[in-house]
Amino acid sequence: AAPAAKMDLGSAGRRAGAAPAAPGAWRPFPSACCCCFASLLDVNSWLLFYGFLYLALYAQVSQSKSCDKISCFSGHCVNSTCVCDQGWVGDQCQHCQGRFKLTEPSGYLTDGPINYKYKTKCTWLIEGYPNAILRLRFNHFATECSWDHMYVYDGDSIYAPLIAVFSGLIVPEVRGNETVPEVVTTSGYALLHFFSDAAYNLTGFNIFYSINSCPNNCSEHGKCTTSQSVPSRVYCECDKYWKGEACDIPYCKANCGSPDHGYCDLTGEKLCVCNDSWQGPDCSLNVPSTESYWVLPNVKPFSPSVGRASHKAVLHGRFMWVIGGYTFNYSSFQMVLNYNLESSIWNVVPVSKGPLQRYGHTLALYQEDIYMYGGKIETSNGNVTDELWVFNIPSQTWSTRIPAVLVHGQQYAVEGHSAHIVELDSRDVVMIVIFGYSSIYGYTSIVQEYYIRSNSWLVPETKGAIVQGGYGHTSVYDELTKSIYVHGGYKALPGNKYGLVDDLYRYEVNTRTWTILKESGFARYLHSAVVINGAMLIFGGNTHNDTSLSNGAKCFSADFLAYDIACDEWKILPKPNLHRDVNRFGHTAVVSNGSMYIFGGFSSVLLNDILVYKPPNCEAFRDEELCKNARPGIRCLWNKKHCESWESGHANNILRAKCPKKTAAADDRCYRYADCASCTANTNGCQWCDDKKCISANSNCSMSVKNYTKCHVRNEQICNKLTSCKSCSLHLNCQWDQRQQECQALP
Repeated sequence: AAPAAKMDLGSAGRRAGAAPAAPGAWRPFPSACCCCFASLLDVNSWLLFYGFLYLALYAQVSQSKSCDKISCFSGHCVNSTCVCDQGWVGDQCQHCQGRFKLTEPSGYLTDGPINYKYKTKCTWLIEGYPNAILRLRFNHFATECSWDHMYVYDGDSIYAPLIAVFSGLIVPEVRGNETVPEVVTTSGYALLHFFSDAAYNLTGFNIFYSINSCPNNCSEHGKCTTSQSVPSRVYCECDKYWKGEACDIPYCKANCGSPDHGYCDLTGEKLCVCNDSWQGPDCSLNVPSTESYWVLPNVKPFSPSVGRASHKAVLHGRFMWVIGGYTFNYSSFQMVLNYNLESSIWNVVPVSKGPLQRYGHTLALYQEDIYMYGGKIETSNGNVTDELWVFNIPSQTWSTRIPAVLVHGQQYAVEGHSAHIVELDSRDVVMIVIFGYSSIYGYTSIVQEYYIRSNSWLVPETKGAIVQGGYGHTSVYDELTKSIYVHGGYKALPGNKYGLVDDLYRYEVNTRTWTILKESGFARYLHSAVVINGAMLIFGGNTHNDTSLSNGAKCFSADFLAYDIACDEWKILPKPNLHRDVNRFGHTAVVSNGSMYIFGGFSSVLLNDILVYKPPNCEAFRDEELCKNARPGIRCLWNKKHCESWESGHANNILRAKCPKKTAAADDRCYRYADCASCTANTNGCQWCDDKKCISANSNCSMSVKNYTKCHVRNEQICNKLTSCKSCSLHLNCQWDQRQQECQALP
């Protein structure tokens, strides 16, 4: 199954039976129910039945279109009726529904000229010859995200390697800056299988294929040339200032501002080499700079097996350590890798024994040990695990920890959670595990604590807001506020529904207190988050939240958001202005020397690239007013005669900058909070009124509570947040209503 289906946890989503089965032999649903039903009818009922059947058939024929006036798209007209070619159905032969074999050296394949059918299954086998290069160019692709998939195999059957799974609005009808994706098979064959479900349909796809052609026609920045070493192969000879296999990467724009700013390296890596006081891809920005920029570093060649999604990464020194992740083929999968941020070189870390491959786990670094917890073990029937493994970096060895579970708690096996190792005011070093999905308890809202020195496990009681946990959120730990900030995720919602959220929570690690902060306005999950200079930066993710119709939400996003921790404000940042799309979900991000490094993820194919974001530098702001207003995406502080970063300013005990005055929320904004604690432990300006509803702090109320410590906790407020029978049964004052499929308080 595709990672898009797996990562969606579709079994708990809007439909039962999440991922489409792998393509293979199928047959139409047998129409045997008519006979069973008929055996119960008497003679009069039979006549009535066939009378209605005749009327229905007559109406259908009378409404069908005559092919004397219209064309048969994939068939021919016989007696005013379209007779479809093999693999095509519909009154105009306009829908694919079958198998196709393509043997020409180039051609097109499509689902049809209009929106594809519900419950469509179509398969195309493209036959070249052994070891030929076959290219698939997706000129148009628009299907239902995470439910309607196009599987691409490098071979002539479903047992060949799976190399891509397309779903969603990849190349819409009205194209913006989308890069037309191209998929390559090297076996000389390609099998494509399209599957759609019964929810809603879109315009489908148009795919061009060609055998032994140049990639993307050299992007019109080069010429296609026959290889002398392998006469049957062709390659692109790029024009000056263009590079890459498809001549699609520009370099040395404006000649790097030569000679003052830098020079163009035409013989080496073909990029700008900037002078000391200039930076950026074209050496156009000062050092330091008040502007941000993105870079795609020249990563040294490495095996495609680096590509993965739902992995995890941590930073240790100049190395980014990457462990685990989802891949299509685990036979050549490397469990542990590291990437040198200075030399842009990948290294495989050979490990003789250790944990099985997994994804949806967490990594947390403490000193020279990497703690890996939970996740889904792909190679053991998809079990969600509670294993705790420790990877020692100097010895490059794994060891497992069997923690003692304390009496008033238990250890939860989860995936899609997050974790941070922090030192509490008590001097205890604790790994704090936030939320996650349990195959037993569903979407959990719990916090788990693992005490490293005592090797003990605890599920603590938390205070403040009653939060709703989920799968695929992100969280960051901010040292200045001693808090973990949790954003987004896929969660259980009221009314036995599921979906993406834009929630933002703060968890104070020393007091174990939850606070609801301002939501982002952009729901997502499987995104990334880091903290740089007082701002939480959110990148990418899956933003699809449609149910019965398409609102254009992207499966794979390149959205870039910033949350100002000091002022509780969200801002939208410009998307990366790179030469190609960088949309993705299931990627990771780490911070080194004030820059954000993004790796991998999924965007129809498993990605193995590195993206680098360089934010503005506070030291570049020479004016006090400019320094104080240096957001979004950065927070600076003015220190007498110069501008400092948020972190260094706090280290020097500089007073924080003033924030815009906040106004209390309107009543309808507060209505969403159904309990006193969540109503009052948030930053939206709400109050709990008359012990029954949440309203604006500006509204009149006879008996008001504005501090969560004054709330009377009611069982129903806790019970209705529990989304599975198992999690409900853990609470003595709750019971599961099987008919309503909800957790209720005991009377």
